[in-house]
Amino acid sequence: MFFCALSGEPPQEPVVSVKSGKVYERRLILKYITENGTDPISGDKLEESDLVAIKASPETATPRPPNLTSIPALLNALQNEWDALVLECFALKQQNNSVRQELSYALYNQDAAQRVVARLIRERDAAREALGNVQATMGIAPSGTAAEDVDMNDDSGMLPAMPEDLVAQIDETHAALSSTRKKRKPPPEYVTAAEVKTFAAKHTIPSLHSASPAGITSLAVSSTNPSQFLTGGNDKIVQLYDRSTDKVLATLKGHSKKINHVAFRENDGDATLLLSGGADKIAKVWSHDSASGEYIPKATIRTHKSEITGLAVHPRSNILGLASADKTYSLHDLSTVAQLFHSAPSDDVFSAFEIHPDGTLLGLGTPTSKIYIYDIRTGTAATTLEPPAGAAPFTLNTLSFSENGYHLLAPNSLSSVAIWDLRKRKITHTIDLGDSFRINKVVYDPSAQFLGVAGSQGGRVFAHKTWEELARFEEGGEVTDLVFASQGKEVWGATGREVRIWGPAA
Repeated sequence: MFFCALSGEPPQEPVVSVKSGKVYERRLILKYITENGTDPISGDKLEESDLVAIKASPETATPRPPNLTSIPALLNALQNEWDALVLECFALKQQNNSVRQELSYALYNQDAAQRVVARLIRERDAAREALGNVQATMGIAPSGTAAEDVDMNDDSGMLPAMPEDLVAQIDETHAALSSTRKKRKPPPEYVTAAEVKTFAAKHTIPSLHSASPAGITSLAVSSTNPSQFLTGGNDKIVQLYDRSTDKVLATLKGHSKKINHVAFRENDGDATLLLSGGADKIAKVWSHDSASGEYIPKATIRTHKSEITGLAVHPRSNILGLASADKTYSLHDLSTVAQLFHSAPSDDVFSAFEIHPDGTLLGLGTPTSKIYIYDIRTGTAATTLEPPAGAAPFTLNTLSFSENGYHLLAPNSLSSVAIWDLRKRKITHTIDLGDSFRINKVVYDPSAQFLGVAGSQGGRVFAHKTWEELARFEEGGEVTDLVFASQGKEVWGATGREVRIWGPAA
């Protein structure tokens, strides 16, 4: 390899001087000759013609320039290496995040598949249990073993009728209650309209149920112990609370979705039962365990295929009625929790449910604004109360029979209520609550003198027959449920996570 006598680097175009015999870079020696005209080594006169090109074979490869010959060059090289390292780390992070997302997606799919399998197993077990109940009621011996899958056929047209002895009991109850209907009068100590006008907020029980998801969906007040009340919430929990001690007596867990309805079963000579129905398609019966002193599940009713939209106790106190969004209703014996009757599917979904105070009729609301009145003894529709002609359809989610049995209170639209005369099967009066009001609950008081409405703008109480607005409760905002307490002396309402009590001003 040659080196230029001027630069000391391997020349790209080497030439040799005939005067000194030294090798030069042609570009550099020509500049020197132009300026000096001599050989830089020997000092002899030198011309371009004295330079002889050297033909190397193979030609000398272009050497790498000496970049790392100074501190700035070294720093620049280190900076380049650091930048490359940072870029590589960034690419690795992106790949890591992508792998993690793929793993999360795979785990989510696996979890979802497991949940679907678990749900199908529960539905299969519930179907087997329902089939066993139907077979036992019809006196058919079950076929196959419990471990075998059973084909479920639609036998809705062959459902058993109400047991004759139960029909006789219902008729007996009806005769006893209807005979005294006209004689029913409120006791002297019952609240008057003038007293209702003085109702104001008396007490608030805050922070009930969980904060997420928050909200009380249903409220029931004990008739035998007026300081105790039952609530169901969006948090899937049922709570029994004692107002006199300000303590939660029981927190009942067992539902997998929000609670839609709660109720007490209280009857002389029988144990008190707590009842709940939820959006998880089941109803639960809770009884008090004397050994532990706590309420424990007595039974779980899995008759229906969709959420429970109505729950009520029959006037005999030993029959539980349930309505569901699966277009059917059912009756159950609270002593044995055996199913007594399961209706054939209706044309409409049932969105509200109430039992007539005489015990022979059922009221069922629908999302088409219709109200079906069923005969509980035959399971057939006695009549249908149609909405006014031209009215926009809406979901009728609440009903209430008056205590004397003559009237039915129900929403007439999203923001108005109608009073139906069941003897004439027509609306006798309509109360408009304002376009911005949305009805959550309607209820008659036990004397049929007053009616209450709970909704998006609070609660209101009206006088029956005169339809005068007696009280308005707006302190807690939206009221989801409303209850008249014993003797009508108080009105209880559920607002958010609170239960508010209104009564005569002190």
